[in-house]
Amino acid sequence: MELKLDIISVGEVLIELSTDCKLVFADTLNKYYGGDCMATAIAAQRAGSKVGFITKVGNDAFKEFLLDAWQCEGLDISQVKLAEEKNGLYIIAMPSNEEKEIIYYRKKIAPSKLTIDDISEKYISSAKYVYSSGITQSLSASASEAVSYAFKIAQKNGVSTAYTPSFNPNVTSVDIAKEYLSNVINNLDILFMEMESDVIPLIGLYSPDSAIKKMWDYGIKIVIIKSNQNKKYYVGYNGNVTEYSFYDIGIVDTTSSFDAFNGGFLSAMANGMTPYDSVKFASVMEGIQVANIGAIKSIPFKADVINILKGEGND
Repeated sequence: MELKLDIISVGEVLIELSTDCKLVFADTLNKYYGGDCMATAIAAQRAGSKVGFITKVGNDAFKEFLLDAWQCEGLDISQVKLAEEKNGLYIIAMPSNEEKEIIYYRKKIAPSKLTIDDISEKYISSAKYVYSSGITQSLSASASEAVSYAFKIAQKNGVSTAYTPSFNPNVTSVDIAKEYLSNVINNLDILFMEMESDVIPLIGLYSPDSAIKKMWDYGIKIVIIKSNQNKKYYVGYNGNVTEYSFYDIGIVDTTSSFDAFNGGFLSAMANGMTPYDSVKFASVMEGIQVANIGAIKSIPFKADVINILKGEGND
């Protein structure tokens, strides 16, 4: 049977070690896994889509834990390859959302060995959407090239592409993040950006409307800007800009929150929702996720989201 996927995500995976107290006082750390594009993949999978993931996994003590966990989630990992390099990790301490400590160990790790040879045109053409990020590009020059190549062959085969810069000054510089965006911008259908961390530093604009119109000039069909300050999403589609307020039931942990939104949005789109209804769906998915601790383990399932939407009068 020919493989058919809704979404393929290309990116890194990190071991997550977490605690709900200060690191200096922590006696134990809870083990899970994280990574921006993996969070998007899991969100889409839990939202009811069939999702594939492309990465490289280190041949170390965490290998079986990761592969088993993804198979339990239902991800297609046929394109996950092994590398002799170690798996990366991050340690996160969350005494409160306002008091967060994060330490990353992600240099020379297995996902940094991604190359265009790891991108199968046949596999890419099996999906409706291909997704990646600036974080993936920052892994290495070859990983950045792999992302560009995945988007080019996706568009060649009629597969829609989606991207987020996910600019983080602790990972890369503004100039390099701008270069990453410019390398893929002409092959994008959907662009997700955070106002404060992406739009202002990378595009130099302070108005969501202006930023959306500028991105439309590149031929991007759907532009979604999230403003944490205004607690709104700005959706640019079909010549119109529409605002939606966050679904907010309280914030505990914002780690990978926009990644969860992106996965929910792509899943809703892949399953026939309009961009506007997809934003409503994704907003609830993100709202539930941030109300709990853990980048991925707190991502809800489709039924949880649908129950809330029905309660708000949405079908």
